[in-house]
Amino acid sequence: MVRRKLQLLLLLKPLDDYAVAAQSHGLPRIANPQILHHLDSRSKVHREAIRFCQNVLRRKLVDWEPILRDNVSQPIRNVDMVVTVGGDGTLLHASHFVDDSIPLLGVNSDPTQVAEVEEFGNQYDATRSTGFLCAATVDNFEQILDDILEGQILPSELSRISICVNSAPLSTYALNDVLVAHQCPAAVSRFSFRLGVLSSVLFTLILVGHALSKCQLLVYRIKRNGQSCSPAVNCRSSGLRVSTAAGSTAAMLSAGGYQMPILSWDLQYMVREPISPGAASNLMHGFLNPDQNVEVAWFGKEGVIYIDGCNVCYTVKDEDTLEISSSKAPVLKVYLPPCLLEKRVLPIRRTSDAEKLKVSRL
Repeated sequence: MVRRKLQLLLLLKPLDDYAVAAQSHGLPRIANPQILHHLDSRSKVHREAIRFCQNVLRRKLVDWEPILRDNVSQPIRNVDMVVTVGGDGTLLHASHFVDDSIPLLGVNSDPTQVAEVEEFGNQYDATRSTGFLCAATVDNFEQILDDILEGQILPSELSRISICVNSAPLSTYALNDVLVAHQCPAAVSRFSFRLGVLSSVLFTLILVGHALSKCQLLVYRIKRNGQSCSPAVNCRSSGLRVSTAAGSTAAMLSAGGYQMPILSWDLQYMVREPISPGAASNLMHGFLNPDQNVEVAWFGKEGVIYIDGCNVCYTVKDEDTLEISSSKAPVLKVYLPPCLLEKRVLPIRRTSDAEKLKVSRL
């Protein structure tokens, strides 16, 4: 029996990304020769990685097509796998255009060199690419590709986040996290939320920009099967972040959150920079089970939904409603580094039943 050739898409980080970092409007904006040398080195290493991966693919029983990351703007279909060459940013970009039928394999084209960071880290940022979700580098790409083609390794399934605005689903699913906030980082958002014993959570946000006196208070409730519950906890902050397990090592961890087991289906939420939360301080950060969702009612002129950073944004306006959950999002199939699957993380602290009961009485 003749084995069918697999169809691969080779998604590439643009080579000119490093030139953009070194120039502004065509003029050099970095005078330090060491930094310029570092950026030039990164560009050359990335270019060589692309050549290496292409040469490997030419030797395999596969049909493949290269495409630059920035040229992908429509859903990816009719391929068996997407191979990304770059870092986590390139893999994240690819994840926004695939469903649960197409696995991703990330190749970290320019891994950080520990010796380089130790030698030059006190002079400039000598880090390169983290490649947290990338299973391959040029050192092992061919071996991992052979194992995939022979069926010896299978992709893992990572949870993602879906967002609905006014009941209409957004086309982009978040692999890392979702941030709902004012478009100005210095502005204050007011919102109210409650974490109760029911299976869904209602978050009501009131944006506070430069006209706090014009904001209106709302009625906040948790809903399940049409039933309402007691008022939610009120707070003011810089917005709300919800992350997946994959995203728990990014901004969530930097803000004081917990790293979650990579294959966890739970979501982690955090209120950013809460102002005087008082008795509700223990509710500013927590976890949601897969059958829970976050509903948001937005009040204010300027609001933004940031998906996996700042490159994918959706504007929300006064009285828009949002629903954030993992249950409505298709999983993402990714070939993960073995060390990531083997890594043990500390148990996650969850809201106790006593704390839930205390909240329900507020």
